[in-house]
Amino acid sequence: MSCKRGILIVVSGPAGSGKGTVLNKVFEKSKDFVYSVSATTRDPRPGEVDGVHYHFITKERFEALIAEGGVAEHTYYCGNYYGTLRTVIEKDLCEGKNVVLEIEVDGAMQIKNKIPDALLILVVPPDFATLEARLRGRGTNTEEDIKNRLERSREELKFFDKYDYVLVNYDNAIDEISDKFISIIEAEKSSTLRNKDFYNKFFNI
Repeated sequence: MSCKRGILIVVSGPAGSGKGTVLNKVFEKSKDFVYSVSATTRDPRPGEVDGVHYHFITKERFEALIAEGGVAEHTYYCGNYYGTLRTVIEKDLCEGKNVVLEIEVDGAMQIKNKIPDALLILVVPPDFATLEARLRGRGTNTEEDIKNRLERSREELKFFDKYDYVLVNYDNAIDEISDKFISIIEAEKSSTLRNKDFYNKFFNI
């Protein structure tokens, strides 16, 4: 089916990078973005609605979708699957929506392999010291947890060059960073890669 596709946007970043805050501001400023609703095999918690918080499916169905190539990325955690269904993102993309996935590096690399035209954006703090200060400033993490998160950030940033863009999230610069995010997507819409059919349309071929 022919459609003017939106852009699949994968956003990753270490804990403390502020990626969630950046995305909240982006969604506040623009109506051109939608979050992808993930699927899971765990039971719904009180108040959770199927199709809103998660798509709740059985473990058997999830494994069948993995085998069929119907899952764009997934992980297995504490006895349950979590992941992104291709049918869900394809529906939104074909409606011209820009679909945002806020996922870990592992999932991002799965998306990169399976959906090459996905746009990968890495949100990072300006330096390691700032990252540590942010984690400690939360006042909710144990020392062990902080050390684990900092070590995890080293592993995540080894994938730096696998991403298409990096956004350095300086302190007190949320408006600037969110504007840059939106500008990146607008520029991508005009890239030749995403307008391959222009030549044929121009000459009515």
